[in-house]
Order: sequence, then structure tokens, then C-alpha cells
Amino acid sequence: MDDLTGKIDKTRLPRHIAIIMDGNGRWAKEKGHDRLYGHYQGVESVRNIVESAAEIGVEYLTLYAFSTENWDRPEYEVVGLMELLVDTIRKEVPVLNKNNIRMHVIGNIEMLPQRAQQSLQEALDETSVNNGLNLVLALSYSSRWELVNAVKNIAQDVKDGKMDPSTITQDTLQQYLTTSEFPDPELMIRTSGEYRISNFLLYQLAYAELYFTNTRWPDFRKENLYEAILDYQGRERRFGKISEQIQQEAEIH
Repeated sequence: MDDLTGKIDKTRLPRHIAIIMDGNGRWAKEKGHDRLYGHYQGVESVRNIVESAAEIGVEYLTLYAFSTENWDRPEYEVVGLMELLVDTIRKEVPVLNKNNIRMHVIGNIEMLPQRAQQSLQEALDETSVNNGLNLVLALSYSSRWELVNAVKNIAQDVKDGKMDPSTITQDTLQQYLTTSEFPDPELMIRTSGEYRISNFLLYQLAYAELYFTNTRWPDFRKENLYEAILDYQGRERRFGKISEQIQQEAEIH
């Protein structure tokens, strides 16, 4: 693990890492437990990865914690997840403050139970002055929901005469997304061997490097995160250009 830390180029870290935390349920079933047991174990991974990202100097970490589609899961699992969410956030706020981590939330928060909304708001308020790692929780989130919401709000502003449709650009749309305060992720990690984006940050991931690992989320730890960062640093980011152009730009700078 120490060797991996030494191999990472701290000057070329992804500013923003997004993670689809997948595999809690399957991990639990493989061990003969119910799915909720896996979610409880997954909290330890969240703690470890958040601290590891803060330690190395990542600026933004977005965790896909609960999608709008997850509301369709069995009721006992959804209720259990909401209880876990409330308890975890309350316990973790002092740790976030100790590590200078600021929490943000994106998603259709109004769908959450009142108790969960209250815990979240308290955590947002209590960590708002921190200026280290920005921890973004995607809760009751889906990218299609976000894009529809953005289009509705833009349409309303055009209707109200606040905006001329001919002036709308990519930047305009970006300002109406729930992630308007954050840079786009450069690295997206998905655990548990699935090769899908699952309605997560579809617009924002346009040029992200995608990294898939078979490791289930409850087993994902600091060394796994650093392996993903090393893999990212071994790739050439071209943004539609060719290698020669990238090299020439690097020489000029």
C-alpha cells in the first residue's frame, strides 16, 4: 500500500472522482446474509475511501449512494437503507469536521423520509465551513431526472423572459444541473464487475476515464482506490484531439 502511495503523481491527481458503489447485496448473499448486512458493511468502505481521498489530496469525491430506481427495491431494504443513512450521517459529521471535509448532496431529496432530510440538512450546515475534500452524496439521484429538471427550469426562464433561447449554450445547461458548483469528474470507478453507468452523471461523465473492478464495494479499500488512480494516470487524456496535439500543447506550457 505504501508503495502505491509513492507511485502516485500528486501533481496529476483527478480533481474529481465519482464512484458507483456496487455489490453490497451480492457480497452479503455470498456470505449467507441478507442484503442489508452488505449495506452495513459498505459503510466501512465509504469511511475508508473518503479518508483516503482526503489524505491524498483529491478535491471532489461523488458517491452514488441511492438512485431514484432504488425506490423500487423491496420495502424492508429501502426502509433499512434510510435508517442506515440517518444513523451513519449523524455519526460521521464529527469525523468529517475533524478531517475538514465538506458534505454536499445532489438528487431528488424531497423523496427521502423527513427524518433523513433533516439529518442531511444538519450535516450540510455543520460541515459548510470546511474547505478540504468536497464529499458529494448522490441520493435519490438519476441523471435523466436531473436533465429533465434542468430543461424544465430553462423552459420556465425562457417563458418568463429571463433568457433568450438563442443564447443557450453547453455552459447554460451546466448551470442548471445539480452539479453546477462542481467540476466534471475525470475518473469514474464502478465496483463489483458491472460495466454500466446506470443513469449516473450522464452529462458530466462525457470525458471521464472509466475504471471497472470486480471487487465488491464492501471489500473496496484505500489500495483499490490508489490502483484506480494509478491506472488513470497511465492514460492519455485527449478530449477528441490526437496524441501529437496533446504533446505539442504540453511542450508549449
